[in-house]
Amino acid sequence: MGRWLRKLFPVRPSEDQQLKDAIYAITKLKPSNLALYKLALQHSSIKTGTYINKQSNERLEFLGDAVLSLVIGEFLFKKYPLKEEGFLTEIRARIVNRASLGSIAKKIGLDTLLCCQGSTLQKERFKFVYGNALEALIGAVYLDKGYPCCCYFILGRLLDIHIDLPALIQTDTNYKSQLVTWASRNRKHIQFETVSEQRTGRARTFIAQVLVAGQVAGQGKGSSKKEAEQGAAQAALAALVQVDL
Repeated sequence: MGRWLRKLFPVRPSEDQQLKDAIYAITKLKPSNLALYKLALQHSSIKTGTYINKQSNERLEFLGDAVLSLVIGEFLFKKYPLKEEGFLTEIRARIVNRASLGSIAKKIGLDTLLCCQGSTLQKERFKFVYGNALEALIGAVYLDKGYPCCCYFILGRLLDIHIDLPALIQTDTNYKSQLVTWASRNRKHIQFETVSEQRTGRARTFIAQVLVAGQVAGQGKGSSKKEAEQGAAQAALAALVQVDL
């Protein structure tokens, strides 16, 4: 009788159980401390009353960023024993950059779990919100399950499935390096300058420009000076290609 009633009136899983199921689907690890994962999915834009909730994923993001860098660094160090430090640093940077992490976060469905004020995602300074959430999730996994399980999540569930490492290695996205090579080949002097820096809460936005032979050739912006300079170099290369044509 009880089994028949359960079939007729199925019990919907609780919100906690739904979150546990979602975390397991993403990580293939059963959450022990669900509060950590709830915190990892809580963006600072969520408000309680008229005050911003101090409990957000920013601290877990900080921890996850460090753990991710260590795991990927160790992986590359062992996989490419004959490669120099510069190669390892460059490939790690391509794997862990915010744009790449944001793309992976959407692929695994993290964007549907994130608690975030709707208008936040429309703002330029929050364009890396999903990548940041993925780092926070990594921090939660590390605290909840330990380093070996966190390595499994990063390497087995993220790197192996969502990153084509050979293609990534062959693709040169270091526009600054490309511009330096072009300048050397054409005997041109280049110089990068930070034009401005704006701060809104924790977020910072830098605007940089690159001068070729004393003339502004490109401008870019980003959440770090390095990212802004890469944008400026990319813009300069596009302009220089048009000139060469």
